[in-house]
Amino acid sequence: MSDVTNNEENVEVEVTDAATTDVVVEETTAPVDATVAPSERKGPVIKTPVAKEAAKPAAAQDDARVNPRKVREGIVISNKMDMTLVVAVNERVSHPRYGKTVQRTKKLYVHDENNDAKVGDRVRVQETRPLSKLKRWRLTDVVERAR
Repeated sequence: MSDVTNNEENVEVEVTDAATTDVVVEETTAPVDATVAPSERKGPVIKTPVAKEAAKPAAAQDDARVNPRKVREGIVISNKMDMTLVVAVNERVSHPRYGKTVQRTKKLYVHDENNDAKVGDRVRVQETRPLSKLKRWRLTDVVERAR
């Protein structure tokens, strides 16, 4: 349901049913004189509802929200759990106070669907949705087999 009416100042106001469409209110002063600065304008403030733009297609919204997944390389230190690896990932960071480069090791719990990797393998893992309490990574490939 949509009605268009004209006010005394020739400002068009569109009235819509709020239950059927989203409405944004735009404030303007009437009448608008181009030679007068906005801070000096006088007159009543008219709130004009303006319909929002149509929603983007679902595919376009999904593309905008997709973040690239983190990819890390590390060495398998345990494969004793079924379909789960523990991978040690080394990271070189600068110490916040002293500036010395130090090596930090993180243990990542990785999902290994086919139990491919063995202890000592160098593997590449990718971030994924939470698979369990600790598993947030999945095995993408084995870079180098242990000797």
